[in-house]
Amino acid sequence: MIVYGASLSPFVRKVLAFAAEKGIEVEHKPLGLGSDDPDFLEASPFKKIPGFRDGGFAISDSSAIIAYLDAIKPEPNLIPAEAKARARTIWYDEFGDTILAGCGAKMFFNRVVAPRFLGREGDLEAADKAQCEELPPLLDYIERVLPESGWLVEDRITLADIAVASPLVNLEHLAVDYKSGRPKLAAFSERMHGRDSFRSWMERESAFLSRAA
Repeated sequence: MIVYGASLSPFVRKVLAFAAEKGIEVEHKPLGLGSDDPDFLEASPFKKIPGFRDGGFAISDSSAIIAYLDAIKPEPNLIPAEAKARARTIWYDEFGDTILAGCGAKMFFNRVVAPRFLGREGDLEAADKAQCEELPPLLDYIERVLPESGWLVEDRITLADIAVASPLVNLEHLAVDYKSGRPKLAAFSERMHGRDSFRSWMERESAFLSRAA
């Protein structure tokens, strides 16, 4: 199995972490922006990452890939079967992908991707606005809904935790202080990012960003 795309993308990182938590071995191919690799294009004809291949089967979109991985290896169960828990898990996956990662992308792209990898200035005003105005309510929401157990759904690790923890990594790379005044979120972040499924990728990403500075 092959996962295409840089793990600096929260969507790629989410798939890699989910596979690791499932105990599924995947090969990672960290393709650059706009890659014309033919195998990647077969998996992702619109060049969106991550792309995925398992033999003759190819597909893109992190949630679609995760649905496939979950179906071929149901255990350990990371997407609850109980109706309400399952619905909440899917919501947190959507929240992480569309809302939290969408906000984070405005900061990460303009402060890191544009100047370091595209050779042009980013829109720092847009990045600052996202951090100061858009991000705090999202972080406050996570702090509010986190149960005392520290897990978002069913008091155990699920896709919900992985999907929310992944875009928080990009805030770590940006040195954004998102934990102050949010003790449950701080504990959640430290727990999730300390897991093997996240830690190894975060270390590689940090080293890569240091070289690209």
